[in-house]
Amino acid sequence: MSQPFKEAMFYTPIENKGVVCNLCRHRCKILEGRLGTCGVRYNKGGKLLTLVYEKIIAAHVDPIEKKPLFHVCPGSSSFSVATVGCNFHCDFCQNADISQVKIKASPESEPSPEQIPGEQLSVEQVVEIAEQHHCKSIAYTYTEPTIFYEYAYEAGKLAHRHNILNVFVTNGYLTAEALKEIKPYLDAANVDLKGFNADFYRKKIGAKLEEVLDSLKLMKSLGIWIEVTTLIVPGWNDKEDDLRKVAHFIYAELGEDTPWHISRFFPHYKMMDVEPTPVHIIRKAREIGLETGLRYVYTGNLPGDEGEHTYCYHCNKILIRRYGYTILENHIKEGKCEFCGAVIDGIGLN
Repeated sequence: MSQPFKEAMFYTPIENKGVVCNLCRHRCKILEGRLGTCGVRYNKGGKLLTLVYEKIIAAHVDPIEKKPLFHVCPGSSSFSVATVGCNFHCDFCQNADISQVKIKASPESEPSPEQIPGEQLSVEQVVEIAEQHHCKSIAYTYTEPTIFYEYAYEAGKLAHRHNILNVFVTNGYLTAEALKEIKPYLDAANVDLKGFNADFYRKKIGAKLEEVLDSLKLMKSLGIWIEVTTLIVPGWNDKEDDLRKVAHFIYAELGEDTPWHISRFFPHYKMMDVEPTPVHIIRKAREIGLETGLRYVYTGNLPGDEGEHTYCYHCNKILIRRYGYTILENHIKEGKCEFCGAVIDGIGLN
């Protein structure tokens, strides 16, 4: 049986029963009877409701490497959950069937719990399933954890009491107040930095690049472990100058110890007419990252590529040899390179 909708966190009432949602950096002004940009936060009579609390659309036990998070408990499992909805509208979304779900709502026709796609899964059940499968972490992923913040927040608090880590796979559009609130329970995040082209962010994503950059810097200052992913879309964010700007930002603002994952694009959603990213561009981007001074730069969606492995930044030997999401060798012992003793950055590198 569906539960009643839960009151949302982070909103301010305004005139005529309107509200301003302060959860993400869109800061939507939502009139009575309307939804926010994310499509899952509804203004009912001046009270903002989350439509997706404990309403799961996807749940899987994944290798942590799939997030990708290569420096958080390598080789471990992560119970991965999502609801419908997203505050971005990327033309190349890989999960558009669940992120871009349209929920009908108006002042005359408010949504009902039965309308929301998914199954009921309580916070307690999320943590219980993670424990049953011996997961070291819970990943809030697939769509965008920001839009199911209340769910992730409560699950995250309970997970910590059970010694389970919490990780976000996110577009990085959380407001400062929302990030600071969840910081005690958020251990790590893989953040999509989709390029360094403000026009690309505006036209193909519906967001502002500078807001993502501000969020990344705040996460770093709060002590949240960050790994950055850039999906390279041919013709949009594949220029060498843009890639150098991404690499320099990571190095200068987040630190040389921040892993950068460079992923190959394949046709999806509204960009089915765009060819996959040429392999040489992915490899060139990795070269740029390493030349800039980043310690850990990875190629994604290229199984078998040398860029899948973790190398020691000091002696350059392979520390973790991977094929896809599978770890074949691990030479990190007690957080250090087995060969030269250099300290390797991350969480749970035993």
